[in-house]
Amino acid sequence: MKTIRSMFDQLYWADRRILDALEGVGDAEAEAVRLLSHILRAEQVWFTRLQGLDSNHLPLWPNDSLDYCKRLAEETREAFAAYFAELTHERLDDVITYTNQFGRSYRTSVRDILTHLALHGQYHRGQINLRLRNAGAEPINVDYITFVREQGQ
Repeated sequence: MKTIRSMFDQLYWADRRILDALEGVGDAEAEAVRLLSHILRAEQVWFTRLQGLDSNHLPLWPNDSLDYCKRLAEETREAFAAYFAELTHERLDDVITYTNQFGRSYRTSVRDILTHLALHGQYHRGQINLRLRNAGAEPINVDYITFVREQGQ
C-alpha cells in the first residue's frame, strides 16, 4: 500500500506541475491540454470502475478546458483519497469485472488497475512535454525521483 500511495502522490504532484506549465503557455498548445484531459478522464473512468459502476458513459478523449482540468484533477484527488482511506492491503488482490468503452469485458485486480493508473499518466505527460518543447516552452520534470527528492524522503 505504501508504494501505491506514493505513486499516487507523485501522480497528483505531476498533474499539478503540468497544469501549472500549461497555464504558462495559454492557448498555444491545445493538444497538450487535450492529453492532460485524457489523463484525468482515464483516472475518472478507472475510479468509476473501482467503485463497481459502469464507466461507458464517460469520455476518454474530450476537449476539456484547462479550467475544467483543474477542477477534475482536484475532484479525482479527493475521490482517490477517500478510496485509499478505506482500501486495505488485503483488498489489493480483489478482482473486479468491468466493460471498457468498446464493450469488451475484463477482470483485473485492484493492484494492477492502480499500478496502471500511476504509469498511464507518465506516458502522456511525456507527450505533453514534447509539445511544450515544440511550442518553445521548457519541458516539466515529472520524474518520480524528483518527486521523492522534493518530499525529502
